[in-house]
Amino acid sequence: MSWFTKAISSSLGKKFVMASTGLFLIIFLLGHVSGNLLLFKDDGGQAYNFYAEFMTTSPIVQVLRILTAASFILHIIYSILLTRINRKARPVEYKVTKPGANTEWPARNMGILGTIIFVFLVIHLRTFLYEMKFGDVAYVDYGDLGRVKDLYTLVASTFSIWWYSILYIVMMVFLAFHLWHGFKSAFQTLGMKHRKYTPAIEKAGYAFAIIVPAVFAAMPIFFLIKSLG
Repeated sequence: MSWFTKAISSSLGKKFVMASTGLFLIIFLLGHVSGNLLLFKDDGGQAYNFYAEFMTTSPIVQVLRILTAASFILHIIYSILLTRINRKARPVEYKVTKPGANTEWPARNMGILGTIIFVFLVIHLRTFLYEMKFGDVAYVDYGDLGRVKDLYTLVASTFSIWWYSILYIVMMVFLAFHLWHGFKSAFQTLGMKHRKYTPAIEKAGYAFAIIVPAVFAAMPIFFLIKSLG
């Protein structure tokens, strides 16, 4: 067994993989939400459609997509492994009046939150990414600029369905709770814990956990209002 295999097989190594993949996924979320801001641009979806075309055809983006998928899979696997290690280390629950009284709710329920987010992600990818690449999405012609798939119309029509929009918004609440603990936990696991910098990291994490899911949640609200108007 090589030193690398031994390292990532240890408890500390598993935590390192969890933290590093978590931070990579946080960067992905930041990029994803930035691109989705184009949905709010008043141009009939042109900018967003070209953005979607680039994101599904660029070789560099495809490599990043593979890395993102790998990070997500590793994040799930190592979360399961760490959960098992923690349960073996404490096979009998401590008898206390209020279990986890000194721990934030998101920290105590990261596994549940992650599972819910994973199930929703499968639905989300099937609804948009799969349809964009393999579905019967219509093309729109922008003249000299070119002809691209009209993902904007698919997004608009999907978020015009009230129950899907509500589901999406609820999932963003779960995502916010997951990020609430995951952001600062990842930095601490990687050794970035200092009395001078930790408060700033925690504040940045809380801001990220609120702003990013809020922007995502604003999309279905935006299109629901447009459909009613």
